Amino acid sequence: MHTDTERCVRAVQSKDPRFDGWFFTAVLTTRIYCRPSCPGVPPKVENMTFLPSAAACQQAGFRACKRCRPDTSPGSPEWNARADAVARAMRLIRDGVVDREGVPGLARRLGYSTRQIERQLNAELGAGPLALARAQRAQTARLLIETTALPMAEVAFAAGFASVRTFNGTVREVFALAPSELRERAARAAARTGRAGATFAGTDNTTFAGTGAAASAGTGHAAATAGPPGTRTTPSAAPGTIALRLPYRAPLNPDNLFGHLAATAVPGVEEWRDGAYRRTLRLPYGTGIVSLSPRADHIACRLTLTDLRDLTIAISRCRWLLDLDADPEAVDELLGADPLLAPLVAKAPGRRVPRTVDAAEFAVRAVLGQQVSTAAARTHAARLVAAHGEPVEDPEGGLTHLFPAPAALAALDPERLALPRSRRTTLTTLVSALADGSLPLGVDSDWERARGQLAALPGFGPWTVEVIAMRALGDPDAFLPSDLGMRRAAQGLGLPHTPAALTARAARWRPWRAYAVQYLWATDDHPVNRLPA
Repeated sequence: MHTDTERCVRAVQSKDPRFDGWFFTAVLTTRIYCRPSCPGVPPKVENMTFLPSAAACQQAGFRACKRCRPDTSPGSPEWNARADAVARAMRLIRDGVVDREGVPGLARRLGYSTRQIERQLNAELGAGPLALARAQRAQTARLLIETTALPMAEVAFAAGFASVRTFNGTVREVFALAPSELRERAARAAARTGRAGATFAGTDNTTFAGTGAAASAGTGHAAATAGPPGTRTTPSAAPGTIALRLPYRAPLNPDNLFGHLAATAVPGVEEWRDGAYRRTLRLPYGTGIVSLSPRADHIACRLTLTDLRDLTIAISRCRWLLDLDADPEAVDELLGADPLLAPLVAKAPGRRVPRTVDAAEFAVRAVLGQQVSTAAARTHAARLVAAHGEPVEDPEGGLTHLFPAPAALAALDPERLALPRSRRTTLTTLVSALADGSLPLGVDSDWERARGQLAALPGFGPWTVEVIAMRALGDPDAFLPSDLGMRRAAQGLGLPHTPAALTARAARWRPWRAYAVQYLWATDDHPVNRLPA
């Protein structure tokens, strides 16, 4: 979009928040860059230039605006709607692959040379993978600087910097302030609000609401909590706990999103408690527990991590889980143009696709859920967790395990599974393929290739393949015409209800058929469609 100057100018002059993350406005006279909805006076048209990413702005020598915090705007929905190399690379960079494995690791996962990846990212985003990862590290660093009392050296390494010197130089270059100045500025902002908790811009499209709490004694991790405006907040007792606000493009309907996650929650791994969906996380450097609660203009997120280096990755996976980088206006505009779907869209706009934090975990759970009720699927999964899951400590006491990794499940005895023999074969074959790496599933998966690999496994029919494509791989066009709930909804609305006929009728919903599935499912009075009490 950044190449359409006239459209960008109109968006900036109208301060339209719908375009935040789609492009960035760089001001040639002040050398700052802003999001389109920046509350400041719009610059003159001749002083504006438009760039596709925060990293491109930083690489061109622009610093982030201190008013609108452009590096924290919701991410571009384009990367979740595409399956080409650039989109897959962006999803991997957001998941921290460049920090952990370098550019060669990124290229290896994508099946390209490092030169090809550099060229494609520079052509489309104006920055290479190192610059994009650097911008993300800078965001994480600012979050930790502004919201914790961690020593700056610990902040530097937790954010992924190789040295304190690099950390200091990057923060100065990106924010035009030294790390200590950023912390002092945040403290003054908190004091001006007249309460303990101030709202600060955070990392990876995240804002923070917290206290700037002190590091927990003896842990080296920070504790910070958030509260509603006008209330006083207190430091959390849990080490490594940070409270965040996850923004999104409005509207967002939480009913089916949180309803689905709560209704299908695996005991010990997930739960709904006190208005929040909680679950355990397996992360590259340690483990975590996340609590997610829907609010009017954001998702309240509380993360408890054993290693703060996992912060950026944990936030990225939470945003992916809740589909927070979607473009609901584009989705609803297309689906609402269908006269049979229009009433559903008008009644509850902004439905998202509930996804997963671990693609391999969801694939296993999809097999366990074949041709059984939601309750039975939860029971089967809970038995696997109890027998093979890794124990974790939950400060609130409700969660007990990580979902078993494929390597742990590879050793299970199929005769001890309370499943039909054919289903046991399906499960053990899947687990074996996941464990030996012959079936790679993740945010970087090529959707069509993954579909072919899944369909080749015994016991994998169209429903299982498509539900994995929808919720584990994130394909916005995945479709489930053979699903019983879909067929029942289609019949009630006057749509064709045989799989072939429904697929043909749904061609007009492309590329958003996964969202159409959510609207059709919502016509049924099932717990997955209701926000829990």
